[in-house]
Amino acid sequence: MCVNYQTVTPQQLTQHFKAGLPATTEWKSEVWQDYAAPIIVGDPQGRQAIVGLYSMVPKKHLPVGAKRYSTMNARAETIASLRSYSQPWRDGQLCLVPMMGFYEPNYESGKAERWRIAMDDASPFAVAGLYRSWKEPDGVTSYSFTQITINADSHPVMKRFHKPGDEKRSLVILPPERYDEWLSCRNPDKARSFLTPFAAALIDTHPPEKKDDLPGLF
Repeated sequence: MCVNYQTVTPQQLTQHFKAGLPATTEWKSEVWQDYAAPIIVGDPQGRQAIVGLYSMVPKKHLPVGAKRYSTMNARAETIASLRSYSQPWRDGQLCLVPMMGFYEPNYESGKAERWRIAMDDASPFAVAGLYRSWKEPDGVTSYSFTQITINADSHPVMKRFHKPGDEKRSLVILPPERYDEWLSCRNPDKARSFLTPFAAALIDTHPPEKKDDLPGLF
């Protein structure tokens, strides 16, 4: 599963995804659990960018005394049945999570190495996500999101990651021509048809450069 990824810049969000945010909006260039990051949702006027927390159930919204559990990734096989995701899934609260690359552990050297997965042409891309809204104590609406994952045991690229013997998982990279169809989908059964492996030939993967390991702020 993916727990860390590289976000797009505000300029890429506007130019590549046609969904901008106010110029004063900021987020980290790499995000982890509970970090704020941009997502893209459907809107009657087109695509809309919003900022949400990376975790379907952020730490601040857990009941007092509740045990923390990860909701950064939602398994496609259980997304309709698990309480954390089932209602937004039924309601069609689908989103795009734009990024430049995501990171997974590779054990081919005999030890865990952090590898970057991206497009072979270095272009921005988006993965299938699910989001929900929260009403904050001050009356403001906030958002959170998760990335959807599928089995990757037989994928030529994604099967190379995670511990030997563990099930291989992959984010769902969506082709650009299907972005709007995904965002407008409100039928859970039809939404499942989008959850398929991405062409291995279009993926580039390698250990990241040292500079990629240093989170920054746009």
